Amino acid sequence: MNIGFITLGCDKNTVDSERYLAQLVDQGAKHTTHLERADVIVINTCGFIDAAKQESIDAIVEAGRLKQLGTCRAVVAVGCMVERHKAELAAELPEVDVFLGASEMDRLVPALMERGVLPEPAWSGTVHPGVRLYTGDLPHVRYLKISEGCDHGCAFCAIPLMRGKHRSFPLDEVVREAQLLELQGAREVNLVAQDLAHFGRDRRDGNGLPELLEAVLGGTSIPWVRLLYVYSAGITPRLLDLMARERRIVPYLDIPIQHGSDAVLARMRRPERAATIRSCVARLRDAVPDVAVRTTCIVGFPGETDDDFAQLCDLLEEVRFDRVGAFTYSAQEGTRAAELADDVPASLKRERLDRLTDVQRAVGAERAERYVGRTVPAIVDRAASAGGRAEARLWWQADDIDGITYLEGDAAPGAIVECVVDAVESDDDFAGRVDRVTMPAASPPTAARGRALPVLSGVAQGSYGR
Repeated sequence: MNIGFITLGCDKNTVDSERYLAQLVDQGAKHTTHLERADVIVINTCGFIDAAKQESIDAIVEAGRLKQLGTCRAVVAVGCMVERHKAELAAELPEVDVFLGASEMDRLVPALMERGVLPEPAWSGTVHPGVRLYTGDLPHVRYLKISEGCDHGCAFCAIPLMRGKHRSFPLDEVVREAQLLELQGAREVNLVAQDLAHFGRDRRDGNGLPELLEAVLGGTSIPWVRLLYVYSAGITPRLLDLMARERRIVPYLDIPIQHGSDAVLARMRRPERAATIRSCVARLRDAVPDVAVRTTCIVGFPGETDDDFAQLCDLLEEVRFDRVGAFTYSAQEGTRAAELADDVPASLKRERLDRLTDVQRAVGAERAERYVGRTVPAIVDRAASAGGRAEARLWWQADDIDGITYLEGDAAPGAIVECVVDAVESDDDFAGRVDRVTMPAASPPTAARGRALPVLSGVAQGSYGR
């Protein structure tokens, strides 16, 4: 039986899809990237904003079309949007055979067996919950989810409604998963959660983010470990010291600020204020001078005035983030912000977004120029095609969101090289050339495809995805 996956939304959904796939492969299924050949199509949905919901619905409808043509026996919708809207989706989308929310990860195999799509268990063992099978085209770049859910309660965000309260995974299980990813060829592992800094607070076992990082570094030889999504309150002296002295921790942080006006931040129910943001980034850059800092912002939140927006732009010009992801506010059902009057016209939201983008484009261009002429490490993602250039990323370029560096010279995907940065080619892209290869590409993965790794002796079964 062939299984096809459509994964939408964030990196945490990517992790979930890889775990789903491992479960299915251990029952004899095979993964296919050609949906028209799939017996079962699984859509891992996103419900973060309206555009993401529509994209998920469109993907489900397209899978239903393939089923109607007779090339697909079952359509499965899972994930965040299903967690919130299962009843409504079931009523409107009869072509879907199975709906499973984000909290029902362990129900996929039994649900398909009940419908006769999957045979009875092919073996009696149990896969370790951290086993995942890669579904993309960059097996050396992987994501490691260290916790689930969120306790922050921001007024605009529906994540707690879809993913629940924050739950940290046990430290030893996270380390074991990192080891499994390394066995599958990972050279860069990106730690993800709604807020990495909350790791361990709920378990009260003395292990926080710094302890987890030390354990991952000590338990693997993965050369690049990147941190995504850390709130400013979690950037402690201990974390800064660790980032400053551990060369395998990529000098990069994604610190979501959402706004620069204290009045708007208060209405958003955000924990920071503008002064906190300034202080946090200053301490970070003082401790790790070459650190790249990314953030996200929302424009057009209810009650946002011209002065509020001006304060946001002023903050961006003052703090000078390397990257800013920005989007316009849209009310999400069930959130506190949905109860507020959405009083910023759509046209004004778009205008402000364009203005913010112009501000950050100028800041980002200036920040980028400081790298030109330097020799810096890069990870190669794609080898050069005939007459072309290799594609790589420097430490300030996270996978899929921060652009590409085009390299002259020969290097295999997954290799770590020293490269000379020659020029800034666009807002996000650079040009450079390979100076020398410092770490060759990894050996062929031992378990990247095919059957998942078997039970690991002495490893307690855990609670990933629950």
